[in-house]
Amino acid sequence: MAMASTSLHQSLSPKYPHLFHNSRLPPTRLRFTSLRFPSTIRATSAVSLEPLRTEFYKNFCFQKLSTQQSQTLEADPFACPICYQPLIRKGPPGFNLPAIYRSGFKCNRCNKTYSSKENYLDLTITAGMKDYTEVKPARTELFRSPLVSFLYERGWRQNFNQSGFPGPDEEFKMAQEYFKPAEGGLLVDVSCGSGLFSRKFAKSGTYSKVIALDFSENMLRQCYDFIKQDDTISTRNLALVRADVSRLPFASGSVDAIHAGAALHCWPSASNAVAEICRALRSGGVFVGTTFLQYSSTTSWIERPFRERIMQNYNYFTEEEIEDLCTTCGLTNYTRNVQRSFIMFSAQKA
Repeated sequence: MAMASTSLHQSLSPKYPHLFHNSRLPPTRLRFTSLRFPSTIRATSAVSLEPLRTEFYKNFCFQKLSTQQSQTLEADPFACPICYQPLIRKGPPGFNLPAIYRSGFKCNRCNKTYSSKENYLDLTITAGMKDYTEVKPARTELFRSPLVSFLYERGWRQNFNQSGFPGPDEEFKMAQEYFKPAEGGLLVDVSCGSGLFSRKFAKSGTYSKVIALDFSENMLRQCYDFIKQDDTISTRNLALVRADVSRLPFASGSVDAIHAGAALHCWPSASNAVAEICRALRSGGVFVGTTFLQYSSTTSWIERPFRERIMQNYNYFTEEEIEDLCTTCGLTNYTRNVQRSFIMFSAQKA
C-alpha cells in the first residue's frame, strides 16, 4: 500500500505541486477504495486537503451524475441510433413535448449529442453534421416537401379511398384491435407523416407513451401544428422524433407496438426497415402496417402488367411478398385484411 501511495505522490506532484510542496507529512496515509475513482480520502495530518480536481475526480463526478440521471429517467425510451445504447438526458424531467424540447441527449459510448430542432427531437445519424448531406430516393424526398406536408391531410390522404382504404377512423379501429396485446405500453408511429394516426393513438389513452416518428422535418412541423390546434390532445406522454425507419433510436426489445400507416411502399429498403422494427419490438410486441398492393388476388391477369408500370416509382408489393418479408425478419402470427389494393397486416415478435 505504501508503494502504491508513493507512486501516486510521484505521479500527482509534478502536475499539482501546490498539494504537497508545503506539506511536511508525506501523503502515505492516503487511501483510495477504487483504483479509478478517489471515493475516500483520509489523512492523519490536521491540515485539510483541498478536493483533488484531477481528471479522475471529474470522471468520477460525471459517472455519478450519469448514473443518477439514468436511474431518475429510466423510463426514457430513446437510444443512440449509431450504437443503440440508452441516451443520457439533461433537462427537465417528464415525457411530454415541452420537457423533451428543452432537453439535450448524449450517448456516452459514441460521445454524440442530440437536441431538438423547433418542436421535434432529431435522432437521425446525420443530426449535427455540418458538411455531410444525404439524399434519399425520390419517393422518400417527396414527403419532405413543405407543400406535400401541408396537403397530406387536406386532400392527398382522402384520395386513398379510391384504392380501397376504408378511411382513417376505420383504419384506426382495425389497428386498435391488432394492438390489444400491447395496451398500456410504448407505441411508436413510424413514418407518421403529419401525425394523422399518432394523434388518434395519443387521444385514445390506450398507451403509456406515443412517439410520432418521421424522417420528414416538414411532416413533423405539420404534426405539431395540428396538435396545437386540437385542444383534446394532451402533450403528456407524447413526443415528436425525427429518425430513419431503418435505424430506429430505441434499444433492442424496448418497444411494445409499432404502426406504419401507408408507408411500406415509400421506404428505401422495406427489408431493412422491417428487420429494424423486429429488433426494436419486445417479445410479444405487435407490428401493424398498411400499404398499397401491387395487385391483389382479385386483380385480373390482364390488368396486372399495367399496374406494375404505373406504380414503378414506388415499392409496391404483393400479399405474398409482405408475408414473406415479415416472417423472414422474425415476426410470427401474421394476419392480413385486404380490400382491393388496400392491405392492413399485423405480426408479432416471437
